[in-house]
Amino acid sequence: MAAQLPPASTRAQAAMQAKSMKRRTRKRRSYKAFFYLSTFFMLVAASGLGWLFLTPSGTNLRYLAADSLIITQHRHWAKYIIGQAELDKRVAEKKAIEEQMGVEVDTHEIVRSTAAETAGEVETKPLVEIEEISGTGYKGHVMIVNDPTKIRLGVPAKQGRGERVRSMVERTGAIAGVNAGGFADPNWQGNGFQPIGVVISHGEVFYSDLGKKKTTQIVGLDYNGKMIAGRYSLEEMKALNVREAVSFQPRLIVNGKGLIKNAKDGWGIAPRTAMGQREDGAIIFVVIDGRQPGHSIGANLYDVQNIMLEHGAVIAANLDGGSSTVLVKDDKVLNRPSTKSEEGRYLPTAFLVFDDPESVDIPNVWAGLRPGDIDAGKW
Repeated sequence: MAAQLPPASTRAQAAMQAKSMKRRTRKRRSYKAFFYLSTFFMLVAASGLGWLFLTPSGTNLRYLAADSLIITQHRHWAKYIIGQAELDKRVAEKKAIEEQMGVEVDTHEIVRSTAAETAGEVETKPLVEIEEISGTGYKGHVMIVNDPTKIRLGVPAKQGRGERVRSMVERTGAIAGVNAGGFADPNWQGNGFQPIGVVISHGEVFYSDLGKKKTTQIVGLDYNGKMIAGRYSLEEMKALNVREAVSFQPRLIVNGKGLIKNAKDGWGIAPRTAMGQREDGAIIFVVIDGRQPGHSIGANLYDVQNIMLEHGAVIAANLDGGSSTVLVKDDKVLNRPSTKSEEGRYLPTAFLVFDDPESVDIPNVWAGLRPGDIDAGKW
């Protein structure tokens, strides 16, 4: 006798119960998988935090990250990595070190004539030479200016706002240009008009927020093309016949020796600009891109110092870096600034190279203005 099948409604109900059990089983498995994954990631995170805070290598990485933030507009973020007390301590220590780096008397001399030149045997070099460079985590350029007397300090054309280096180069007919000194930027909008420290162009003090007896660390050139870098008052700058100068620090090389001992003391990873001089008088500009994963993260000042030494610098000093870093040659931006614009920021100063610098007129855009008259946050 054939077995009787259960009613269709019963079979449908059984099928639904089976599907429901499968769904519950899948949910339980999903919950377990989520629990295991969450536990795994929590363990990894805990291990990572333990490594960051409890091991020497992790601590070094935290301080490297903090140092890289300290030199940006977002310095306060570093407190979340090393704490506010450590942040304040580290900034104070760095400033003290930089001040000490500006004390040693520079005694380097330019030796521009040689027996070969006297005999007319030396090969004529181009005024400007560009070299692409790269290292661990960074890419950049070295620009050699073989005649230091061809360099002038450029400033903006209009009061109330800075000017991009490419614009300065085009407007003045310069061959090349590099960003120079720093500026006040209270709201991080970068109008670039108010310098920090002093600005000297063609021997004239264009801008100064110093008293007569106060000093500042400068980077510049005298009338003979000798690079001047160190801590000086306005009176001392005049006695040294300083022709072009901006305020910035620290010095990296003095009397042929590097002042930064190791990468740990290199002030973090960032875009960099620096200026140096060889014994034959040639000026060396180092421009390093940064803050661009896949292209160039940046370099520390120890890296920059080593690049300068490799290129024969007997004196070298840091210039404004970060988002200000830019190199222009023949009206083209050669590097990749870490800004939204491919041409970089609006700046108060740039070192410009000319075929005939004496024919160039660079008016004082700050004439008649005192530092207190300028609203650095207003365009």
